[in-house]
Amino acid sequence: MANVVRAALVQATWTGDTESMVAKHEEHAREAARRGAKIIGFQEVFNSPYFCQVEEPEHYRWAEPVPDGPTVRRMRALARETGMVIVAPVFEAEQPGFYYNTAAVIDADGTYLGKYRKHHIPQLKGFREKFYFKPGNLGWPVFDTAVGKVGVYICYDRHFPEGWRQLGLSGAQLVYNPSATHRSLSSHLWRLEQPAAAVANGYYIAAINRVGQEEYGDNDFYGTSYFVDPRGQFVGDVASDSQEELVIRELDIDLIEEVRQTWAFYRDRRPDAYEGLVKP
Repeated sequence: MANVVRAALVQATWTGDTESMVAKHEEHAREAARRGAKIIGFQEVFNSPYFCQVEEPEHYRWAEPVPDGPTVRRMRALARETGMVIVAPVFEAEQPGFYYNTAAVIDADGTYLGKYRKHHIPQLKGFREKFYFKPGNLGWPVFDTAVGKVGVYICYDRHFPEGWRQLGLSGAQLVYNPSATHRSLSSHLWRLEQPAAAVANGYYIAAINRVGQEEYGDNDFYGTSYFVDPRGQFVGDVASDSQEELVIRELDIDLIEEVRQTWAFYRDRRPDAYEGLVKP
């Protein structure tokens, strides 16, 4: 992995239809590539509205296969065009009755590397996800990409430290956390949890949130996406809380080893003492 990786993320407003939403993200990716980015990630179910504010069967129409659906095919072509790694979160249809909140990871040459399926599925006001999604069943894969080892953890997952740790144990250097979260529920946690996870596990995190309001509910998505380093410090400014934004930052990968040597959290783990953590 290069010592410095130029990485990008997009926080976006909903356009009203899938075609224009995907096209907008393609343009953001092209702009990121022009500015030297080598990896980019998009927000949770980026090609659709956040339909989980309501429980309506009509919203199954947003689901598509991964990797053989139209959006991931377009993202593979975009990766080939731009030479960037792409993290593309979509509503996945595996077979009738089997639906997942998924992110496809595509290498810089357009190769489909695999997918992550969201493990922790909320069922709260404004977040009616159990109506749509089965819990993820593919573990916490870390993907060997053109820019290094990349993992994914999706939205509500971020409240659970176990997956963050597994990604670190599997060698992740950068974890994308695509999200859709609104002001009134957990905005005070947004700038706490991912920096804490970056510190505890010694890697970079790209925290992505939607921005604006959409037609299927009252959620006010507050953006403020950011990159955070293994010391828990923001890399550059946090994005706007009200406007769409392409965020590009340089990530010093050597910092990961430096921090892990200094704080030695992995050395001092006690997995032999943690058996009780996984008892029902």
